[in-house]
Amino acid sequence: MKKNISTLLFSSLIFLFFAAACKNKEEQPSKQMKEKNKKVVYQVFTRLFGNTNTNNKPWGTKEENGVGKFSDFTDKALQEIKDLGATHIWFTGVPHHALVGDYRAIGVSDDSPEVVKGRAGSPYAVKDYYNVNPDLADNPENRLEEFKALIERTHKNGLKVIIDIVPNHVARKYESISKPNGIKGFGEEDNTSVQYDVNNNFYYNPGEAFEAPNYVEGYLPLGGESFTEKQKFHEFPAKWTGNGSRKSKPDFNDWYETVKLNFGIRPDGTKDFPELSDDFNDKDYKAHFSFWEGKNLPNTWIKFRDIALFWLDLGVDGFRFDMAEMVPVEFWSYLNSNIKMKNPDAFLLAEIYNPKAYRDYIRKGKMDYLYDKVQLYDTLRGIISHGRTTDAIAPIQKELSDISENMLHFLENHDEQRIASPEFAGYAKKAKPAMVVSSLISDAPVMIYFGQEVGEKGAERGGFGSPSRTSIFDYVGVPAHQRWVNNKQFDGGQLSENEKQLRDFYKRLLNLNVNGFYADIHEHNRKHTEFYNDKVYAFVRGDEENQWIIVVNFSDTDAFGFDLQIPQFVVGSWFLNDGAYTTTDVLYESQKTILHVTNGQGKMRVDIAPLQSLVFKISKK
Repeated sequence: MKKNISTLLFSSLIFLFFAAACKNKEEQPSKQMKEKNKKVVYQVFTRLFGNTNTNNKPWGTKEENGVGKFSDFTDKALQEIKDLGATHIWFTGVPHHALVGDYRAIGVSDDSPEVVKGRAGSPYAVKDYYNVNPDLADNPENRLEEFKALIERTHKNGLKVIIDIVPNHVARKYESISKPNGIKGFGEEDNTSVQYDVNNNFYYNPGEAFEAPNYVEGYLPLGGESFTEKQKFHEFPAKWTGNGSRKSKPDFNDWYETVKLNFGIRPDGTKDFPELSDDFNDKDYKAHFSFWEGKNLPNTWIKFRDIALFWLDLGVDGFRFDMAEMVPVEFWSYLNSNIKMKNPDAFLLAEIYNPKAYRDYIRKGKMDYLYDKVQLYDTLRGIISHGRTTDAIAPIQKELSDISENMLHFLENHDEQRIASPEFAGYAKKAKPAMVVSSLISDAPVMIYFGQEVGEKGAERGGFGSPSRTSIFDYVGVPAHQRWVNNKQFDGGQLSENEKQLRDFYKRLLNLNVNGFYADIHEHNRKHTEFYNDKVYAFVRGDEENQWIIVVNFSDTDAFGFDLQIPQFVVGSWFLNDGAYTTTDVLYESQKTILHVTNGQGKMRVDIAPLQSLVFKISKK
C-alpha cells in the first residue's frame, strides 16, 4: 500500500522529533539510535565468587568459611558470564583493603579489629591503592601478577574489566607499601598540626586522639573474640571520619573504619581550587583536560590521577566510583578528563543518589554513567514489594529523557537487598517484569549482581553483615550461586529446576538486542483501553528498521487480556502502512499476535499471564 502525503509528512516530523531528542555526541556520551551493542555489567564480589565452602560460621575465618581467589575465574567461568550477556565485569573488592588477617610475612601490617568491619573487612576501606587484596591470591606475595593474569583472561574471553576507586575515603590505617618510586602515600607529607591545608590529604583534630565508637545493638569486634592490647587502634591526631563526621570519637553508625579525604573543600565548605563555568557543560574531555593543565590543584587530586593511570596501565578498562557526589564535581572533571585522554573508551560509573546533581556529574564531571537508584530502582521496587502503580514509570523516563542513556539500571548490587530475600520480593521470579523494564526501556547499561540470576537470597548471618544482603564484610558462602559453581565446574549442575529457569530467563533477556527510540504507550492505554490497568506496563522501542512492543505484568496472581493500542505518533514514526503485521515474542519465541494498523492507528490483542513479559518484534514481511 502507498502512503499518502499527509502520513509521510507526519511520519517524517515524528522521526525528526525523536532524532532531535538525542544530543550531540560532544555534549554527552549518549548515542541514542546509534548504539547497537548494549553494555551489560556483571558485578561480582571477587572474594565470594569461587568460594565453595558451605560452613557459613558467623565471624568465621577464611580457613573456616573459605575465600574465593582470582584463579577461580577460569576461562569456563568467564565464558559463562559472557554467554549470560555480560560485556563488562565489575570485580568488586580488588584494591587492597583493611582486613583482620596476618600478612606480615609479605610486609603488610596488621589492621586493628576496632576499625575493621567484619573479619574480611570492607572493600571500601582501601589500605593500599597500588596493590590488591592478598586474600584473593593463591600466592599473596605474587598477588598483583595474579590479578594482571585475570585481566588478561577476562579480555581473552571478550569481557572488559571494571574495578572500584573510592575517592571520598580510605582505611584509617592507610599504608601503601607497593607504591611506585616517586609516589607518596596519602597523609605521608601532611601537616598534622592544622585542621586543614589544601595540600593535606586528611582533615585533623590537632591535639586530640581518636577513640573507637561505643558499639551498639550487641555488636562487638570479631563477635566478642578477645584481641590483645597491641591490636587496639591508635591514631593521633584524630582524623575526620569518612562520612564527614568531625568527631574524634565517631558514632557507631558513622563510617568509623575510614578517614575522610581532603579535596580542597575548606572546613567552612568553600572551595580552594578553580571552578568550572557553565560553558564547560558542552565541552569535551579534551577541553576539560586543557583547562586543568598548569593549575595549582589540591594534592589529593594528583594522587588519585596517578592511581587511576596506574590501573589503566595494568589493563583495567574502567572504574566504578564509590560515593562520587561526596567529592566536588571539579575533581571529576580533572580525573575523568585525564582518564579519557589515556583511554577514550574507559567506562566511568558513579554511585550517586541526588537527582539534582545528575547533569552536573555527567556534563561537568564527565561521567559516562550514574546509578539510577533513587528514581527507577526505587519505583520498580515499590511496584514489586508494595503493589504500587506502574503509572509512576513513564514520568521518570520523561524527567531523565535528556540523560536517559547515562543512567545505569539495576535491581541488585552489593548495597541493596537481594530480590529473593523476604525483605524485598520474597522470591526471585517476582522481579522478572521489572528486570525487563530495567533492561529494555532505554539503551542505558544494565547491571546484575552475581547470584541474582539464580535467585540468591542472601540469608546468611556472616558476622558484621546481616540477612537480606550477601555480606561484603565477612567470609561467607553464597548458596544458590555455589550450586551454579558446582565444585568449580561452572555449569549449574546443582541448581534446582526453578533456578535453571531463572538463569535461562536472564540469559535470554540480557542477550536481546533491543534498541532505538523509547516511547511510552502506557498512559494512552490507561485512558483508552478496556481492561488495561496499572499492574501492567507497556512501552515501545524502535526506529524505521526494527520495532518492538514490550508488555509486562507485575501481578503475581492475575492474568489480563486487552486490545493494546499503538498510538498514531508511534505508528507514524515507524512508517507502518495500514494493514496486518505479525508480531512475535522474541524473549521466548512462543507467542505471536497480529498488529492491525487502520488509519494510522495500531491495535493488537495481548493476553498476558501473571508475572509474564512479552517482547514483541514486528515483522514487515
